[in-house]
Formats: sequence, C-alpha cells, structure tokens
Amino acid sequence: MNGDWLIRGRDGRLTVYLPSGDAVLCRAERGPAGSWDAPRTVGGTQKLHPGVAVGQGADGYAHLAAWRPTVPGESGLVHSTHFRPRLAPLDWVPIGHPDKKGDRTGEPAVAVDAQGRGYVFVRNQGGGVSLRNQKEKGGWGPWQDLDGHDVEGELAAVTGESGLVEVYASAGGGILHWRQEEAGRTPVRGEGADVPVRPGTLRAIATSGEHTTLFFTDASGDLCAWRPGEKPVTLIASAGPGPVSAVRCEIEGHDCTVLAQRSSSGRVAFAAYPTEQESAGAWWTESGPQLPADAAVALALDEHDEVVAASLSPSTGKLFLTRRKDEPGLALEAWREI
Repeated sequence: MNGDWLIRGRDGRLTVYLPSGDAVLCRAERGPAGSWDAPRTVGGTQKLHPGVAVGQGADGYAHLAAWRPTVPGESGLVHSTHFRPRLAPLDWVPIGHPDKKGDRTGEPAVAVDAQGRGYVFVRNQGGGVSLRNQKEKGGWGPWQDLDGHDVEGELAAVTGESGLVEVYASAGGGILHWRQEEAGRTPVRGEGADVPVRPGTLRAIATSGEHTTLFFTDASGDLCAWRPGEKPVTLIASAGPGPVSAVRCEIEGHDCTVLAQRSSSGRVAFAAYPTEQESAGAWWTESGPQLPADAAVALALDEHDEVVAASLSPSTGKLFLTRRKDEPGLALEAWREI
C-alpha cells in the first residue's frame, strides 16, 4: 500500500485498506473506538495487480488507484472513491496507461486537492513521472508527462495545507519534486535535492501552511527530513529498512510530528519531535508484539485528534491497532488484534 491506508472518515470512524490477493479489502469501525465490520471488497469484482495507492481529501473521501490486467502482457490503471467508512466504495473506473498501452510501469501514488479532485501519479516507461487528474466539472483530463528521469521506487504524493498538490520521487542519487503553483494547474518541477536515497522509503506530510516535509532513508541508513528550499537534515538512525509513517498531532500543547516504523527487531518503533524542528532530536521507543518482515505500519488521528497506529502483515492477514492513552507524553494502549 502506498499512502495513508489507515484513515479517519468524515464521521470520525477509522477505515483500513488491506491488500488481499488480486483485490483490496476495506474494514471500518462500527463506531468510534468500537468494534469493526468484516472486510469488504473495494470496487467490485475487478481483479487487480498488487500495489494499491490511497489518498484522502479534506472532505474525508478516500481515493484509491491500482493497476489491473487488461490483455496479455498489458495493464491499465483504475480509480475508486470511498465516501464514508460504512458505505461501499465506488466501482473501479479505468483511467488508462501513461504511455497509452503497455505493462505496469511503477506503483501509483494518489493525492487529493482542496476541491476534492483526485491526482494519480505514476512512473512512465521513459523513467519520468506522469499524471492524470480529475477535472473540475467531472471526468478525467488527459495523461500529462511531468518530465523527470531515472525515477525508482514508490512516489510520495501529498497535499499541502494550501490545498495544492505535490509529488516527490527518488531518482539517480537524488530527489525530484513537483508542486502546483495554483489550484487546478499542472504541478511543475522545482528544486530537488542531491542526496542518495534508498528507493521505497519516501513519505511526505504537510507540516505548516508553507511547507510539506519529505522523510526518507539515505544511503547510510539514517532517516532524513527535507523541505524544498532548505537542505536535507539527518533526524535519527532508521529503526528498520522500510518507510516511516508520519502524522502531526498536539502533545501536551505542542505541535508535534510522530513517526512510526517497523524496527529491525520486528516491533513497531515510535518517535516524536516538535514539527519542523528536527534540530530538537528524536528517539525511538519500541512497542507491541514482534511482527513478520512484511508488516507495514500506519498512523492516523482518531475522532479526538489523538494518535492511533495500525500494523498489517499481508502474509498472515493479521491487523493490530493501538491508541494513545490519556496520559502525558506518547503513552500507548496495549495492541489488540481486530
């Protein structure tokens, strides 16, 4: 899963999106902090390739994108929208291929602008990034080649507090960055960063009215933070090999960024620091049971704007959840399987 596969819907209920063979499942809370519904299939009976992207708009709606097989040796992208946790997501809608036809070119990434329009980004056959987005009055615009080169690994799409969409990519020993200059406009390539990046470790969130922050692991294994216009900053040694999940929240009256990552020991490691103040430092604290190597970790805020974390292992199908306690600091409840 690429993006926020654990989200809070507009009614306060949490939803998780789970890969399952040639489909994607979703599960939703029956009520805030309550029991959970049984899994249901997203988008009908369409068979999918592995690798699904999720993004969420300010309206609370989730947008999903995935590859589906079409004819032998070829694939196309599809899109679905999920309006409320306990409603069924819409059927998958074909949105084509960035190169008109061919097989999969890379995992998609999804962002949603302030007007609720979905933006689907994907690497193209030329090694750059292509985009297709929903139009203001419905339907989809044409595929657009945003340029770029030697893109590898997953893209990181994000919407800033301004409602403008951005996307980051690792490429050829550095980071590429595109950003909308105005609502509805095509994102344009801006300043990048010349820093070695481990592909598949990008994660971006909005951290202020002016900035989004990209988290990534560099070649030495350190977790770094970068905001366009500034230099990348080393924050802490990575807890494990995969990407981090990140969310902003208030802790004891302070605007903080919370990070979570499956650690090399197999447990979930958490760290927190004042948002955009990487110089303050961060420290990992491990929590929960040991997880399989394929386990992914996600963070979100619940109906009370408190941190909630989930871990999912596709190989076992086990999903665990924990929430922040009503105590000082980042104390968490015991993990429970849902």
